[in-house]
Amino acid sequence: MAKGTSNRTVTRGRFITFEGGEGAGKSTQIKLLAERLNAARIRTLLTREPGGSPGAEIMRHMILSGIGALIGGPEAETLLFAAARDDHVHTVIEPALAQGFWVLCDRFSDSTRAYQGQMGEVAPALLNAMQRVTIGDLKPDLTLILDVPVEIGVKRAATRRGTAAPDRFEAESLEFHRRLREAYRQIAVDEPQRCVLIDANAKLKPVAAKVWAAVQQRLLSSKLNEVQHA
Repeated sequence: MAKGTSNRTVTRGRFITFEGGEGAGKSTQIKLLAERLNAARIRTLLTREPGGSPGAEIMRHMILSGIGALIGGPEAETLLFAAARDDHVHTVIEPALAQGFWVLCDRFSDSTRAYQGQMGEVAPALLNAMQRVTIGDLKPDLTLILDVPVEIGVKRAATRRGTAAPDRFEAESLEFHRRLREAYRQIAVDEPQRCVLIDANAKLKPVAAKVWAAVQQRLLSSKLNEVQHA
């Protein structure tokens, strides 16, 4: 072994995604979780979709401006999301996980299944094909689905953006957002080993406590066992 090198193996990081409808509080809760993990000396990387890498951020503007919906409907949006996700995964997420970082991502592939799949009625075959190309076997270790009543979430989103115009998805009808909420709740039912449904209709600290409890139960207990048996 060359002088100055180490044979210490870097443990692969964990991948946590936050999902939910508009105004569910994902951006706030992901930051609070990062603070708690950093306090526990766990290195974290915060990212988001669409976006998260230079190439994907360019596509984010196109998607949220509604260009995809205008030029080809939900299928075109799905392709834009796939291109953005491919760049994001290969240039940001996978390298960070390999270096031992815990990656916290505001939205991921479940958003595509909820928005373009359930709401846009994009064929499952196309969604599955895009997923194989963009993320392969990569799946979140834990997905936290923040759930709020639609009227509250839409009001929060409006307050957050102030005088700015709503984006492509914020501008949808209340009925759209009600169906979207049900799509997310169904994802939680279908994949209970990966997903935890969090009641986010509360103040910040109680919701943050639920998020932290889910992370402790699902991931930190196994991390402790890894350390004890190392």
